[in-house]
Amino acid sequence: MSTLSPDLWQRACERLALDLPEQQFTTWIRPLSAGVTVTDGVAEAGEPGPITVSVRVPNRFKLDWIRAQYAHRLEAALSEVAAGPVKLELSVAPQRSEAPAMPLRRTQPLAAATLAIDALARAGADAAPPAAPAARPQPASTHRLNTALTFDTLVAGRANQMARTAALHVAGAPGVMYNPLFIYGGVGLGKTHLVHAVGNALLKDRPDARVLYLHAEQFISDVVKNYQRKTFDELKAKYHGLDLLLIDDVQFFAGKDRTQEEFFNAFEALLSKKAHIIMTSDTYPKGLVDIDERLTSRFDSGLTVAIEPPELEMRVAILQRKALAEGNEMPEDVAFFIAKNVRANVRELEGALRKVLAYSRFSHKDINIALAREALRDLLSIQNRQIGVENIQKTVADFYKIKVADMYSKKRPASIARPRQIAMYLAKELTKKSLPEIGELFGGRDHTTVLHAVRKIGAERSTNTELNQQLHVLEQTLKG
Repeated sequence: MSTLSPDLWQRACERLALDLPEQQFTTWIRPLSAGVTVTDGVAEAGEPGPITVSVRVPNRFKLDWIRAQYAHRLEAALSEVAAGPVKLELSVAPQRSEAPAMPLRRTQPLAAATLAIDALARAGADAAPPAAPAARPQPASTHRLNTALTFDTLVAGRANQMARTAALHVAGAPGVMYNPLFIYGGVGLGKTHLVHAVGNALLKDRPDARVLYLHAEQFISDVVKNYQRKTFDELKAKYHGLDLLLIDDVQFFAGKDRTQEEFFNAFEALLSKKAHIIMTSDTYPKGLVDIDERLTSRFDSGLTVAIEPPELEMRVAILQRKALAEGNEMPEDVAFFIAKNVRANVRELEGALRKVLAYSRFSHKDINIALAREALRDLLSIQNRQIGVENIQKTVADFYKIKVADMYSKKRPASIARPRQIAMYLAKELTKKSLPEIGELFGGRDHTTVLHAVRKIGAERSTNTELNQQLHVLEQTLKG
């Protein structure tokens, strides 16, 4: 162990604290101090070699985030302070099931132990004396989590990148940032998978954490039951003492005043004790109807993120991973064929995959494009019949309350030009028509006009929440 250990790390952290926002430094860097060792290297000729700084991180979610976001900055700060090369090694601290972690940390210097206690407090850990025995893991029947839905089994891509990153933040440091976390998107895009992943990750890190997953309808049922029995103390006992509440499809609260009142009370109670809340919905908070504005403003007070329909490469990766999980290898060209024809959501992809795998087994034939085309002939027939440019034009015209004829007219007022551009964008996304073909169907317009519309709407979709939601609705209508 080097005599430089405490001073080198402390001075490097002081240097990094000048560059990082206080909340980021307090959440991610400061708690690491209790798990740092520094070793002097030795070169082959016996001369001093590079210094190695080994940092133990509480769990793999924090490890992944720190490695991606801060490792290079930590290494640079260490090298600057040491006036020479420093190698940073990050690893997950081993789990010690034979004894609670806190008593072991009492042998560390007082400052380090204080940092460790601060870190646990920020993560929502129990503030009881360290000598207390470790709590038993929460029974699966209590937390209602599907243990198969984890971050490892979630295929990451551009469509869920922001939501996944936010979820990893919450799993690594619940109650600190992005509280509440509100995830919205169409059906079958992976919202439920993501919330289960957070719950499973937290329980792996803290088996005594009080976690509950439920669908909004179950909360409604609990409110009705306790209202009939006049046992609202039981309702409060169940929900107000949680460390993490995961609730799916909050749009089902619409029009249910007593349910909204009880959920608001639970919401306030959980936030006041720095418990974390993650909700999902088919629309963004301000798009929810028949829900009290007081509640929707709370939904929107943390971080709101969307999950988009998966892009082509992500759909291919999903198909190949799920095929392997079924004990089959999916040829890449077949995966691309299915992914190009099934665009709506992950659930439809899984259904198409099951059809292809079953058809292969029953016919005793290898999986190839011809077999996939045969297995999915009904699905492809329905899709080709339903989604055409004409159908898109009619659906968009109805949605924006303009005439279908306006889609291919020469009129240019914004009330018509905007829906026309949206229809062109959807035609490119949902059909196999070329740009010139789409232009022809929109009144003989040049393909550059179509390209401009596609790029414009595509770029705005990523930044305009209202437009993104409108496109979700239109896509689901056309695909349904």
